[in-house]
Amino acid sequence: MTRAPLDHPFPTPPVSATLLDVAPGISWLRMALPFALDHINLWLLQDDDNGTAIVDTGVDDPATRAAWRTVLEGRRVSRLICTHFHPDHMGLAGWLAAEHGVTLTATLGEWSFGRMLSLETGEDYADNQVEHYRRAGLGPDLLEGVRARVGSYRGRVSPLPTAISTIKHGSRLTIGGRTWRVIIGRGHAPEHACLWCEELGVLISGDQILPRISPIVGVWPQQPDDDPLGEFLASLENLKVLPADTLVLPSHGLPFRGLHERADELLRHHAERLDRLRAAPGPATALELSRALFRRELDAQQMGFAVGETLSHANHLVARGEWRRETRDDGVWLFGAAEGYGQR
Repeated sequence: MTRAPLDHPFPTPPVSATLLDVAPGISWLRMALPFALDHINLWLLQDDDNGTAIVDTGVDDPATRAAWRTVLEGRRVSRLICTHFHPDHMGLAGWLAAEHGVTLTATLGEWSFGRMLSLETGEDYADNQVEHYRRAGLGPDLLEGVRARVGSYRGRVSPLPTAISTIKHGSRLTIGGRTWRVIIGRGHAPEHACLWCEELGVLISGDQILPRISPIVGVWPQQPDDDPLGEFLASLENLKVLPADTLVLPSHGLPFRGLHERADELLRHHAERLDRLRAAPGPATALELSRALFRRELDAQQMGFAVGETLSHANHLVARGEWRRETRDDGVWLFGAAEGYGQR
């Protein structure tokens, strides 16, 4: 992917459990993650009456809890906001809400999906996970890994709150005397909340737009027929209505200016990936097609993400009418061009 010439006004991130001011009333906190993507950016907003509003939480592990205790010592938490349900963003929402007596603020879609994943223990849930990836073309060895990872979300999050203060697209939050408008993005997560402050020219973007990588846009077992890529591309276009010089505060990487350039870069990136699929021989399974998009060796967990990404691009071509999805006698999906499908 060609890199846009982004401006990074804060090239050095804060060290663990310390804060760096990036705009009036906004501090940057970085936490470690136990993943290949090894960090998350969290944001603390100065609120009225010496309160602190928190945006996103990190995962639930002892090191992250200890870092929060250090950072929040002597502070009053006035509000807790989570952009979306992923464990690096909502993992400590339940713990922080209980510790500080605040209600989680989130979209209904994100909280509901997180609650579902954290409470789901039924065999039917596990069976659906395995069946989804079997339909995508995975064989018995990889499917064993899928079943072994069922329930992994629960291990990354403290019990999520049983109630929330709901936000939706266009909601306005007053924090520290400033208005933050909620902009919903889709594709990476069901109802991802970005926060825009016109007065400061600041967008807290979560994972919806990142400076160096594209967030995962995948088709998952709960919604196998969806077109999340179409939703993601539309969300990128929607972000381009904000001023070009917006200071973007992302969840990974460095804060940046160059919102329009980065959105266009991501649009081109996914257009190129769609072209790779169009050029791949077919009809083919999602697993076979994934090799056109991911040419490096992948471990079992990475393969699951790769297949999800491949399905999102394949489903988008189906939604556009360019491709068809048919089902073999064994239940496995085959994707190929709508015109002349099955004649190669």
